Amino acid sequence: MLAVGVATLDMINEVADYPPEDAEVRALAQRRARGGNATNTLAVLAQLGWRCAWSGTLADDAGGAFIAADLARRGIALAAVGRVAGAATPTSYITLSRASGSRTIVHHRDLPELDVAGFARVGLDGVDWVHFEGRNPVETAAMIGRVRRLRPRARVSVELEKPRPGGESLAALADLVLVGRDYARARGGETPTRALATLAPLAPQACWVLGWGEGGAWSRIPGAAPCHHPALPLARVVDSLGAGDCLNAGVIDGLLRGLELAPASARAVRLAGFKCTRVGLDDLVGAALATAGVLD
Repeated sequence: MLAVGVATLDMINEVADYPPEDAEVRALAQRRARGGNATNTLAVLAQLGWRCAWSGTLADDAGGAFIAADLARRGIALAAVGRVAGAATPTSYITLSRASGSRTIVHHRDLPELDVAGFARVGLDGVDWVHFEGRNPVETAAMIGRVRRLRPRARVSVELEKPRPGGESLAALADLVLVGRDYARARGGETPTRALATLAPLAPQACWVLGWGEGGAWSRIPGAAPCHHPALPLARVVDSLGAGDCLNAGVIDGLLRGLELAPASARAVRLAGFKCTRVGLDDLVGAALATAGVLD
C-alpha cells in the first residue's frame, strides 16, 4: 500500500468549548502529533495489517524529523521521500472542543509538494494499491499515469477533500474516488444524493464513497443507485480529528479483503465513528476489534 500526499506537524489544543472571537482561553491539554490525510490513512491501514509506504516531501527541520520518526514507529516506510533543505514543516494549529469533539484547523505550509520528477524515483515493485491526495491535479494525473504503465493491476484511489481547480479530472483516472463533504457541497450539491448524482457521471468507471460526518456515508458502484451507510450511534464525540482518514482507510481495507463496496463502506463508517470516541489514532484497530459491532 503506497500513499502520496502531505505530512504535517499538528499542534493540538484541547479547550472546554470553542472560544468566541477575540477571546483568551486556557488550553486544558496540549499535544503534538504527526498529521496529514495520506499518512493518517496509512497509520490505520498499518494497524489493519497492510505493508505501507508513504511518498511526499519533508523539510530538513525538527518537524520533519518528528514526522519521519512517527512513521517509522508505525512501520510505515518512506518511499523516496524528497528532503527539502532550508524548508519549514507544514503546521496545523488545531483547536479541539471537549464540549462537542469538533476541531477547527488553521494550516500553514510553505513546502513544495512532491512532483512528477520526485515520484519517478519511487519504486513501484510489489505495490498493489496507490492512494493519492487530489491536491495538484496536473502533477497527480501524471503520477497516476506512471502507476498505470508500470503496475497495470494495481488499484488507484483518489481523495477529493477540498475543492481545487481541476480536481474532477483525477476522478476519471481512479478506481475509487473518496469524496469529502466540503468538496461535495462545493462541486455537487447540498445533499449527498444530489452531490453523487452530479459527480458520479464525471467518472462512471469508478466506485464512489462520499463521507458526510454525522450523516454517515454514501457509496455507489458503477451503474447502480447510491447506498446509505448510517453513522455509528455515539453517546459522546471525544475527538473527530482524523475520522475521515479512518473512513478512507476502512474502505480501502475492506476492498483489499475482497468485500463489495457497500459492506466495505458500512464497516468503514463504523470504524470512523468509533475513532470519534477516542483521542488520536494509536491502538485504534485493536480497540475496535475488541468492541462488538465495529469491525465485525
